[in-house]
Amino acid sequence: MTSPLFGPQDLPEPPTPAQAAQSMPPGQPRLRVPQRDQVEFRWASLDQLLDPDHPVRTVWAAVCALDLSGWLREIKAVEGHVGRDATDPRLLVALWVYATLKGIASARELDRLCGPDGCLPFQWLCGGVTVNYSMLAKFRSQGGEKWDDLLTHIVATLVNGGLVNLERVAQDGMKVRANAGKSSFHRQGSLEEALEAARQQVEALKKLAEQENSQAEGEPRPRTKAQRSAQARAARERQGRIEEAMRQCAELQQQKEARAKQGKYKADEARASTTDPEARTMKMADGGTRPGYNVQFATDTATGVVLGVEVNNAGTDGSQLPPMLDQLEERYEQVPDEALVDGGFATIETIEQADAQGCTVYAPLKNEKKQQEQGKDPYARKPGDSAAVANWRNRMGTEAAKLIYRLRAQTAEWVNAQCRNRGLWQMPVRGQSRCRIIALLYAIAHNLVVGGRLRAEVARKAI
Repeated sequence: MTSPLFGPQDLPEPPTPAQAAQSMPPGQPRLRVPQRDQVEFRWASLDQLLDPDHPVRTVWAAVCALDLSGWLREIKAVEGHVGRDATDPRLLVALWVYATLKGIASARELDRLCGPDGCLPFQWLCGGVTVNYSMLAKFRSQGGEKWDDLLTHIVATLVNGGLVNLERVAQDGMKVRANAGKSSFHRQGSLEEALEAARQQVEALKKLAEQENSQAEGEPRPRTKAQRSAQARAARERQGRIEEAMRQCAELQQQKEARAKQGKYKADEARASTTDPEARTMKMADGGTRPGYNVQFATDTATGVVLGVEVNNAGTDGSQLPPMLDQLEERYEQVPDEALVDGGFATIETIEQADAQGCTVYAPLKNEKKQQEQGKDPYARKPGDSAAVANWRNRMGTEAAKLIYRLRAQTAEWVNAQCRNRGLWQMPVRGQSRCRIIALLYAIAHNLVVGGRLRAEVARKAI
């Protein structure tokens, strides 16, 4: 047996980990760091990349169940005929619904999110179908009646399914900033000067276009054909807005003079906006005055489903209930039995008109506490009160009516808060009709979410 190469007395003592670390030469530590800019090939579809329970899947499923025949009838590209394939209206509706839920109201921003550098949920909705901001904006702004019919269809489906009834509604208004600045409001004299300048601009562009068209081929031209068309169109649109502002200003002046005549005071000179002629300066929730619109929602108190939508430029809610009742009757062939509104709606005319339509109004009395401090009964019939007004006063003095009225805040104001949380602070479009489409879109998105929750609750109870 041979002896080992080293004897036990020749083996060195192994160093401790701390001694080994100290004996190593100094230097930068080598680390594995994330490399997120490295291009990689991933063998996965959009459907595999998106989480199975992502909310956008619910939005797509809900939109696919809707009746979009209004948009489908307008498509001219059909089987057996020539023409480029049209973009599926289900895709465009789903994009706007999901964008609304995410607080996105800009067509350009939505276009970016759908692109290669965008967001996966929007890319998943598109599924390789290309869109652009012009298509998205046009689809939203030119579908007024179709958006209206879509809201009716959603609510009618819930009513037929026994999930919603029209027995009691709550209505409230919210002021939304218009897409116009205070400096765009001018008096009649300034509008006339602006209109003359706009007409001269249109004529100057026409002459410039004629000169450029008469140039020989090959000569340099300062503007392309697309630039000439865009500038001419912008000038014509500005002229049209100023003409509409003058018409609106004249109507406002007549209204002011009529009110001043009744109140026996001198009327101020009216102003109108050259950016959004239909917008009005009104008092906002924070106490300031800015150009805006009055957005009205009528909500089912039992479920929180929005039943009716209206947008106007009235600064108060005093006469907003009767038109909403007419809208609900036109949509669903039924007037709600009860309507819950705040004190701003409670005018004598409103109470009487609602009663004539078969609707019982629950609204607080004006100066209720002040009358009680003076020793007066605010719920007693006043001289000159009609039967409808007398019944309203007496009704609001009961505990049952006070309990019912509490439902208004937790439904109507809740819907308003949901819209605010989703970005409804300023209108992304101009004009009352287009602003109404924005309000309809918020109501549709809200109802799809609430409708899904109601169906889920019914399914859970059935198990």
